[in-house]
Amino acid sequence: MADSSPVQARPGAPGPELSAVLFHRRPPRPRVVVKADLLPAVSLLSLIGVLGIPLGWLWSLLAPPERVRVFDGGQLVPLQLESWHRFDDLAIYALLGLGLGVVTGVAVWMLRERRGPVVLIAAVLGGLLAAWLGVQMGVAFANSAYAVTTTPAVGDVIERAPRIESLWVLVAQPLGTALVYGLLAGWNGRDDLGRRLG
Repeated sequence: MADSSPVQARPGAPGPELSAVLFHRRPPRPRVVVKADLLPAVSLLSLIGVLGIPLGWLWSLLAPPERVRVFDGGQLVPLQLESWHRFDDLAIYALLGLGLGVVTGVAVWMLRERRGPVVLIAAVLGGLLAAWLGVQMGVAFANSAYAVTTTPAVGDVIERAPRIESLWVLVAQPLGTALVYGLLAGWNGRDDLGRRLG
């Protein structure tokens, strides 16, 4: 008479689940998705670029003007310690740009289905565009806020509008975006950066 009991595995032999794990090949590494991410990346670049307008407006409100005295020939000489505001204007814009870059990097990372180098490049280029647009608009806003409406007389003290004298401040916002996004990608540790929701 045949034995109808189920086949018993040998002691110490791996079960079917473990065998499948042990002898299966690893799934292929995910590849960089370019075509599907291209249109969202362009949209993201333009959206981040537009953030330069409120950035410039906020800078024009926070940046201090430089008080100068009018001398013969229309020469403008800063009052004592007022020339330091030239550095203040740069520092305020750099800090605002860096802060916006950090917020942008975190926000872009939250787009889980689009994580990857294509979106990162778009976010960095968008940050560069926003920084440039912020400088242009911020100086324009400041010039309109501190416009001199009458011809000043010799000896008058007037306020010169804040200005940005170095374009190195354009680096702060894209740098903040790239650093935060890179740190989050390194912290994630998955091959696909968690793009698959399953």
